[in-house]
Amino acid sequence: MTHEPLVLDRPHTPTTPSPLGWLTLGDAFEAACLLRCTPPPTAARPSAVRAEHTAGVEFNREDAAQRMRQLLNRLDIPVTHEVAVGGLRRRYELHRLWVPREHQGAYTRMLDAGWWQGRRELLGGPLPGASPARRRLVTRLAEAAWRSALLAAGRHVRRHILGVRLTDRELAAVLIRGAAVLDVPARLRPGTGCFLVSVADGPDRQRILRSAALEPARGPIAEPGTAPGVTPASARDAGVAPAGRAAC
Repeated sequence: MTHEPLVLDRPHTPTTPSPLGWLTLGDAFEAACLLRCTPPPTAARPSAVRAEHTAGVEFNREDAAQRMRQLLNRLDIPVTHEVAVGGLRRRYELHRLWVPREHQGAYTRMLDAGWWQGRRELLGGPLPGASPARRRLVTRLAEAAWRSALLAAGRHVRRHILGVRLTDRELAAVLIRGAAVLDVPARLRPGTGCFLVSVADGPDRQRILRSAALEPARGPIAEPGTAPGVTPASARDAGVAPAGRAAC
């Protein structure tokens, strides 16, 4: 008899998902980036999986888990937050977010659509002549990618750089492009089992940190009549600055 996995792998659907409204896209893309920052799930007893849950994600920082929970709530995907404490001499916490079984399909479709549509918008545009709203969208996607990496990826800080370590090649490419959108040059360096994306200390570092700070509230960015299905704006965002995480 096989057991269901503890945490869900990165969502992927074989069909092309329907386009998301621009506000919904920003949240779904950021949640997908957070998921791609997470390391492989920790080993656990199969019996630890609740019967009413089949999907979830695991973080080792509370701020990353809280941001993911906030995003999923704004996307109308219910989630349960659990904390597990481990270690002997050095204690640590694991924050697990569980998605109920009946919402697993919506979770998978939403994050999959958010990743592919957001990646396409960020890597491909904005094209010359794009509207101001579309340019703001691309900037917002760049900020979301870096916010996710600074919250949930391996923070790599030295006196001369601010960097993040990732195991996901596509997310590394998104961060490089996102930095360019934010007018910051970034470097990509392969490491042992991961990729290091870094920006120089000084003005470049400060610009990335300012851009990645959580917004106090979310305002409309879509042009009237151009983005059907836009999720209404929500004021549930908390102004929390992104924090680091131990390097991978």
